[in-house]
Amino acid sequence: MEALKDKLESSFIVFENELNGHAQTPVHQKRRAAMQRFEDMGFPTKRDEEWKYTSLKPILKHDYRLFPNEENSVDFSQIKKYFLNDVDAYKLVFIDGVYSSWLSETTHERFDVCTFSSMLNKFSDVANEYFGQALPEYEALSSLNTAFAREGAFIRIKKSQAADKPIQVLFFTTEHGQEVMTQPRNLILLEENAEATITERHQSLSDKPVLTNSATEIFVERHARLCYHKIQNDNGQASLIDNTSIRQKGESSVTLGTYSFGNRFIRNNLNFFLDEEHCESHLDGITIGDDQQLIDHHTLVDHKVPHCYSNELYKGIYDDKAHGVFNGKVMVHPHAQKTNAFQQNNNVLLTDKASVDTKPQLEIYADDVACSHGCTIGQLDDQALFYLMTRGIARREAQALLLYAFANDGLRNVKLPELRKKLNRMIAKKLNVNLDFEL
Repeated sequence: MEALKDKLESSFIVFENELNGHAQTPVHQKRRAAMQRFEDMGFPTKRDEEWKYTSLKPILKHDYRLFPNEENSVDFSQIKKYFLNDVDAYKLVFIDGVYSSWLSETTHERFDVCTFSSMLNKFSDVANEYFGQALPEYEALSSLNTAFAREGAFIRIKKSQAADKPIQVLFFTTEHGQEVMTQPRNLILLEENAEATITERHQSLSDKPVLTNSATEIFVERHARLCYHKIQNDNGQASLIDNTSIRQKGESSVTLGTYSFGNRFIRNNLNFFLDEEHCESHLDGITIGDDQQLIDHHTLVDHKVPHCYSNELYKGIYDDKAHGVFNGKVMVHPHAQKTNAFQQNNNVLLTDKASVDTKPQLEIYADDVACSHGCTIGQLDDQALFYLMTRGIARREAQALLLYAFANDGLRNVKLPELRKKLNRMIAKKLNVNLDFEL
């Protein structure tokens, strides 16, 4: 861990020297402050309360290449299966941290779908106002990302506009002959009464260990509506740390779904900050882990003002020696009266070696609220399994049917038919069964 920290610190000096005249911009001053925070905090360890169930040591021991020296070309045929099929969409595609214009489809007509680097150059006023304003400064890994932020997605849906088709953001890592670490940065802005649907995916095309430390800041203004879906289904050599923070203004609505099926290691830090009254927030998650996967979800919903609503539902299925973590906190501040906040985490363990640590939390300082939370950890219902088998369904298919039905609630807010079909196929494949229907 210390070797990688030292390497990152020296790489930041090189990064600064390559900026030329941009080293004194307000954005880089934020980068420099973030790097100082990371140097002070270092990588989190199990001694930190928020990381007590999750160790970074296994994924930080590699000698990661931080900035690949060469670009590997990728044919569309290699990556076609990772896009949403049969749907017209805007696309932002990045190969080894570099924007691929020929694989992408962007626009600046009624709204902006372009790159983070373009935003820094063309919309410096937006960068100065929003960059670094949503991610908590106490999170070391998001500070690390801020320090090196230079490429990713920039999406701005302007006032009273709706994106006329979905937006896909895809990050690919290719084979470089050694381990690679990337740090994509996204900034999403929905102005007043705007609307958009966005999907995000990170995919390694390499058989070497890959570490992605991603960060996304989302700002949703009054009356705006956002559906954001994260597909986490990478290969067994890939590790993902995802830091996402959302700030909502009055009467806005945000739905964020996290679907975690692949990867060797996943840590999701998800924060919602409800800054004005009558916000609505939906957090959905489906996790299916097997082998020795570790999948860790940490969420915060921060109710600062009255009359807001949040609903959080995370479903987990763990097989073999998989380990799951759910740590969800709902904070209700003293002035946040009339808050409605609900949180539920349900888990199924399929073997005696699979495990889950779950800690749903409510921290309430107001007295006129409707809040609840809960968690369950159990196994499949033997009677229900027996019933299906008596109807001529083989044991493996019967088990998969029950697990599919258990997880299906996590798709309740997926309105895009093509995305729902793709997620259904992923769930079926992960459960090792052919389910050619939808509940």
